[in-house]
Amino acid sequence: MAVQEQVFGFFIPTVTLMGIGAHKEIGSQIKTLGAKKPLIVTDKGITGAGITEKIVKMIKEDLGVTCPVFDETIPNPTDKNVHDGLEAYKKNGCDSIISLGGGSPHDCGKGVGILATNGGKIHDYEGVNKSTKNMPPFIAVNTTAGTASEMTRFCIITDLSRKVKMAIVDWRVTPTVAINDPLLMAGMPPGLTAATGMDALTHAVEAYVSTAATPVTDACALKAISLVATNLRAAVANGADMAARDQMAYAEYLAGMAFNNASLGHVHAMAHQLGGFYDLPHGVCNAILLPHVSKFNLIAKMERFGDIATAMGENIKGLSKRAAADVALESIKTLSKDVGIPGGLTELGVKEKDLKIMAENAQKDACGLTNPRCPTLDDVIQIYKNAL
Repeated sequence: MAVQEQVFGFFIPTVTLMGIGAHKEIGSQIKTLGAKKPLIVTDKGITGAGITEKIVKMIKEDLGVTCPVFDETIPNPTDKNVHDGLEAYKKNGCDSIISLGGGSPHDCGKGVGILATNGGKIHDYEGVNKSTKNMPPFIAVNTTAGTASEMTRFCIITDLSRKVKMAIVDWRVTPTVAINDPLLMAGMPPGLTAATGMDALTHAVEAYVSTAATPVTDACALKAISLVATNLRAAVANGADMAARDQMAYAEYLAGMAFNNASLGHVHAMAHQLGGFYDLPHGVCNAILLPHVSKFNLIAKMERFGDIATAMGENIKGLSKRAAADVALESIKTLSKDVGIPGGLTELGVKEKDLKIMAENAQKDACGLTNPRCPTLDDVIQIYKNAL
C-alpha cells in the first residue's frame, strides 16, 4: 500500500509467445515487424547444438531471408562483445536483431541494439534510462528458463577494464517480441538447468521482498516461486520432461515480470561483482547468496518470507512469523542442494582478500536500491564471508 506519492510502472514486451512450437512463429514476427535483414546474436554453444542453423534455415524457408550470425557472445558478455556485435550489425547492413539463447546473447543483443540507434559506447548507458532512441525491431528467442532477459528492461554487460558488471536499466532495451519454447530448452544440461532455475527463484524472491513491490508484481513473484519449487527438480532430473520444461518457462517469465517492475536486491548487487571479478556463472552465484542475503533481510520482511515458504509448498500452520520465515530459508537451501548447486563460494574459487573491493562495488550497484534492509559495507563483507 502506498504511503507517499510514488508512481509504479509496468514494463513488458509488446508481444510474448509461449508454449511448445512457439519458435516456429519467428518468421511471421519478422514479417510483422517489417524487418528485412535481422542479425542473429547468439553463442558458440547454441551454434554447436545446431539450434542456430535450424533457426537460420527456418527463416530462409519462411521468408527467403538469409540472416547473418554473430555467435561470439561469451558467458557474462563484455563491452568488447557488444562492440564486436555492433560491427557485425553494421557490416552486414542489418535492420533488426534476433537474440538466440539465454541471458548472455539477449544482453549482448540488447547492447548492440541500443548502440545501433543511439551511438556511442555501451558504457554511456550504464544506469537508468540513459538512451534517447528505441532499439531496432528486436526478437528475443529464449533457450533457458532463468534469466528472463528475453522480456526485461535489464541489460548486464561486463566492463573488462574495471572488472565490474554494468547494469543498464532502460525501458528501451525491452525486446519487441519474446519467445519461450520449451522445445528449445530440452537440450539444457542439468547444471545449466539448475543454475538458471535458481536464478528465476532469486528474481521472484527478491522482487517479492523489494521496497518497490506492488500487488501486480507480488502475484507474479509468488506464482513463479511456486512453479520453480514444483518443477525445477524434475527438469534437472530429466531434461526431456516437457511438462516440467514448459512450467519452468512460465516460472522464469513470471519472475521476470516481477523483477522487471519491482527490481531486485542485494543478492544481485553482490552476484554481479562475483561475475565481473571472477567471471563466474550468474545463476550459481545467486543461488549461493540467496539464503544468506535473505537471512540478513528477514527482519525487514518477516511476514513475506512466511508467504515465500507457503509458495514453496511448506506447511507453516501454527508457526510463529519468525519460525515460518526460517522455513523459507531452509526450503531454499534444500532446493539448491537437491539440484546440485555448490555449497559455498570457496568451491568457485572466491578469495577472502577480494571481498572488500567486491562489497564496495556491490554498494554502488543499482539493484541494491530496492533491498528491504540497508546494509553497511561491513554487512556486505560479512554476508560474502558467510557464503564462502
